[in-house]
Amino acid sequence: MNLEVLFTPADFGALKQRDLSQSVCVVFDILRATTSMTNALANGAAAIIPVSEIAQALEVKKQQPDVLLAGEREGLRIRAAQTGSIDFDLGNSPREFTADKVRGKTIVMTTTNGTRALNACVGAKQIFIASFLNLRALAQALHGTENLLLVCAGTFEEAAYEDTLGAGALADFLWNDFSVGHISDSSQMAREIYLSAERDFAQAIQFSKNARRLLANPDLHDDVPFCFQRDSLNFVAQMHDGIIRRTGKS
Repeated sequence: MNLEVLFTPADFGALKQRDLSQSVCVVFDILRATTSMTNALANGAAAIIPVSEIAQALEVKKQQPDVLLAGEREGLRIRAAQTGSIDFDLGNSPREFTADKVRGKTIVMTTTNGTRALNACVGAKQIFIASFLNLRALAQALHGTENLLLVCAGTFEEAAYEDTLGAGALADFLWNDFSVGHISDSSQMAREIYLSAERDFAQAIQFSKNARRLLANPDLHDDVPFCFQRDSLNFVAQMHDGIIRRTGKS
């Protein structure tokens, strides 16, 4: 039994060199990629294909013209100036992924950190995405997991406070499962940070660099409280063969 948390994108390169075949990876990009993906699936998206680079997204679009393109650079929707051809259909705001836009659609998504983190986990036994929207459902699905690796996407090349909160919350849900195994110091740290913040998330948000950046933008301000909603959804989302789909209940 092993529980470990990785905090920063600096770990992504090393992750690709590890044998993950017996590990379950959970990726957190609370603000905002994994929350946006979760909300898209809740609103009827058929699947999400995460890619690391804009060029990869455009190549999928060339091969599958019906897909939607979604993603951001510097927090903002990718535009024709960055692609050399077209604007992306959606950005990275979870509020954009409404049923009328995404129902039945496959979405190709690239973000600064979240999709990189997901692709760094390729080779794991299982890969899940995490958000506060469905964290309890995810914890229930993960009970009994022997080797659990919680991967925080971070902000730019730094650790992200909100991802640490998410990883700490999931670790707290599952803590007793690993009482007879190995709990890394990083897991202990993430859990302690979460426990110190759980009574007042609104106050805790002030410690997140990414949250402050979004709150300062009138168009993105409301993304922050949206991403901190707790357990409004009762399904999990899993990546298999490079494609994320929902599993479980409603």
